[in-house]
Amino acid sequence: MATKSQPHQRPWRKGTSQPERDEALECVGRQLAEPGKFAYAALCAISLASLFPEPEDSSYRTEVIESLVKWLDLSEGVLPAMLAFAGGLGGEGTDTFAQILLKEPLLEENPKIITQDLMSFSLKDGRYDARARVLLAHITWLLRIPLVELEALEEHLLECLNEEEEEESETAEASRKKKERRKRLKRYLLIGLATVGGGTVIGLTGGLAAPLVAAGAATIIGSAGAAALGSVAGIAVMASLFGAAGAGLTGYKMKKRVGAIEEFEFLPLTEGKQLHITIAITGWLSTGKFGSFTAPWSSLLQSKEQYCLAWESKYLMDLGNALDSLWNGLVNMMAQEALKYTVLAGIVTALTWPASLLTVASVIDNPWGVCLHRSAEVGKHLAQILLSRQQGRRPVTLIGFSLGARVIYFCLQEMAKEKDCQGIIEDVVLLGAPVEGEAKSWKPFTKVVAGKIINGYCRGDWLLGFVYRTSSVQLNVAGLQPVALDDRRMVNMDLSSVVSGHLDYMKQMDTILKAVGIKTKQCRLEEGGTLAVLSPKVTESQDQALQNDAPAEPSSLGQEENADVVHDAPWSWEPVSSHELCLRDSAQARVSDPRESLEAREQQKLPSREEPFSTNSSHPSDYSQTTDRGTSNPLSPTSR
Repeated sequence: MATKSQPHQRPWRKGTSQPERDEALECVGRQLAEPGKFAYAALCAISLASLFPEPEDSSYRTEVIESLVKWLDLSEGVLPAMLAFAGGLGGEGTDTFAQILLKEPLLEENPKIITQDLMSFSLKDGRYDARARVLLAHITWLLRIPLVELEALEEHLLECLNEEEEEESETAEASRKKKERRKRLKRYLLIGLATVGGGTVIGLTGGLAAPLVAAGAATIIGSAGAAALGSVAGIAVMASLFGAAGAGLTGYKMKKRVGAIEEFEFLPLTEGKQLHITIAITGWLSTGKFGSFTAPWSSLLQSKEQYCLAWESKYLMDLGNALDSLWNGLVNMMAQEALKYTVLAGIVTALTWPASLLTVASVIDNPWGVCLHRSAEVGKHLAQILLSRQQGRRPVTLIGFSLGARVIYFCLQEMAKEKDCQGIIEDVVLLGAPVEGEAKSWKPFTKVVAGKIINGYCRGDWLLGFVYRTSSVQLNVAGLQPVALDDRRMVNMDLSSVVSGHLDYMKQMDTILKAVGIKTKQCRLEEGGTLAVLSPKVTESQDQALQNDAPAEPSSLGQEENADVVHDAPWSWEPVSSHELCLRDSAQARVSDPRESLEAREQQKLPSREEPFSTNSSHPSDYSQTTDRGTSNPLSPTSR
């Protein structure tokens, strides 16, 4: 018989026996009193109606509520009321239901077990819908639980699935290996040798062994859920969650030319797995420090699992050289200081460009035009990759600058054409995007994006206005102005105080990421973590030295490039239970109103409690202290 060793003990498990853990965590919702169950379901239903009121999400709302009523073992007579809440009625009862739930004896000492229960419910079918994560974040906020606890729970779940160890007898091991050999050929045919090298299901060496998964998952989702995961169907479910054999995006590389695309590959920015992933897209390449796709993203730490899209490097390098030549040519041709503060200040709005500028600009016409076309094609191809769930069934956040933002724009545009486009994208961040800025062009994206659509722009980006407006008939450019889309997802951020020109999007990325609410390595430190926790490659002495040397507020943007905690090494991190603002050095950046509403400007108050990162920003409350939104948001604390 196979012998089993005791699982490794972790701090968050101490003091609780296995039966007690199973009893406490197996569908916590069913252990609530009837008023608590009703309040739980009602809170979710009202939140769904607020977050996803669109007709195309109607079936999703109904499906979630019907399933949740069964999950909580509520009577069928409750269902009509819950469907009415999900249809938009009863929104004024949100705070009341939250208070009823918090008064439940089971939640008095540890309210975050509701987040655990709701996550178990969200993952029970082996998929993590982006809309489910947005709902989770919102419920977490309503119950006044630090949002970092949600990340901690996701991390702990993966820790269980990856690190539970179990000894096997020789007989059991031989039997397992025999079964694995039979599956190997099929696996190779499905995903290719590259994927086998790229990763295995949930990081377990040799494939996803059912006993290991069941043992680990029981501590999070209860014995019933663990039993389901231990089944053949459960194994397939977890495999689908993380993509083909767990390799996901690392297993994907374009084997042959697709249309006009010559290069398309995902490069890992961090080590490890996460229940939500981030993909960063670079806008151009330059010589020297920024000669690689990963260089601008050295400080990015939105997720433990992050990728950078490598695309058309030859053409992006040509564009980078042309941009440098254009800038140097203009500087040499005109009086530098006078031009900077007089002529260029107004030139971005000009419809007729000076002949001297057009002469210098001829050097950029061809590479810019080529990259405009190729970025659109790359965006469409990225859409197909995401729609095919190459990344697994997990929420995805997309971040890009310049032509990288254009890739995202066309990715969303392509996805919006498909019926099954919902539930994949959580947040998108477009910085200095050379794309159409009319609201009607962005409206279809609300069907695709569950969380936030962030448009970061700079009114004084004369280079973008010059090279894009001279090659396009469009006068409204998203990278130069707000997008006047009246939707709770749309967030316009004026980055003029941290970006002086288009080339700064690459050079000042750390500051920009903080300004738009995307977490960086420094933000993770300010949340209470240490470098020893964030990265095992950093020694304690280096950790202390870096924390002592790191200024609380950089004195200039020029210093920001050197403020990264660790520059090029892959990172890993663990969320912690404290939460602090990480935007003190970006307080001047603000969310702008496309109509410059005075009423919106009066809402520049720090919220009394954290705001969910997937309903009002990618990083809650970080820039709420300096925001005035483009559209009124009924979910924000200032307007509640």
